[in-house]
Amino acid sequence: MTPPPGRWSDLDRPPLNARALRTALVRPAALWTGLTVVESTGSTNADLAAAATSGAAAPGTVLVAEEQLSGRGRLDRRWNAPARSGLFVSVLLTPGHDVPAERWGWLPLLAGVAAVTALSPVAEVETALKWPNDLLVTVDGTERKLGGILAERVTLPDGTAAVVLGMGVNVSLRADELPVPTAGSLLLAGARTTDRDPLLRALLRSLADWYGRWTAAGGDASAAGLLPAYAACCATLGRTVRALLPGGAEVRGEAVALDGTGRLVIADADAVQRPVDAADIVHLR
Repeated sequence: MTPPPGRWSDLDRPPLNARALRTALVRPAALWTGLTVVESTGSTNADLAAAATSGAAAPGTVLVAEEQLSGRGRLDRRWNAPARSGLFVSVLLTPGHDVPAERWGWLPLLAGVAAVTALSPVAEVETALKWPNDLLVTVDGTERKLGGILAERVTLPDGTAAVVLGMGVNVSLRADELPVPTAGSLLLAGARTTDRDPLLRALLRSLADWYGRWTAAGGDASAAGLLPAYAACCATLGRTVRALLPGGAEVRGEAVALDGTGRLVIADADAVQRPVDAADIVHLR
């Protein structure tokens, strides 16, 4: 008899092993202090932010969802995907003990470097970054969005400032499941594996490693090796881009560098260099 279809009937998308993940990642003196996997939620970032501000989540908490129904990206864009088709994870960090607040803008860039340096070798797929916080992959010769990163500041009950850092990565999305034609997935890029357990372990270990380097350097991205690592991963540098700024203004030119605060430096047609932040970047060529 054929079993009736159910939530876990897709054998290509098994559930995460929460116990094994905790055993591998939550250890004495490690960055991660707790890890929870929930079946479904609106947004891991929203849930973890609420838990943090109420005192229900300690620094180092990791929240993972098998399905995310109302995920948010930059500029309040929606990020939704079928159950167990991706990595939907948020972490709670308190860099203020070691890093001045003016350097916290590096956190989403740090997460991007952590994602590329973790996912590329495990999946055996070349990934890259689109400034400031999009993950890219190539599908059929075309650059596609693999995932995104969102950082939000929150205040803990004792007054400590913290950051909820969220990441969404498309792992096993099929062509007919893509939310937009410009999206991609590790599966469509020809990944060696779409097993989310080793992918998530690698991602969180890489994030802890880069976060440790960055905080040890007091948030100095150059001293931590983060600035050159981001530049090496960044598909935006050297490209002609259009930067759409808040308020509707735009800057066009060549993306030539990152400055010490993580802003993208664009040289216009007159070779005048302008650093931009909080911009929506379009790769023109």
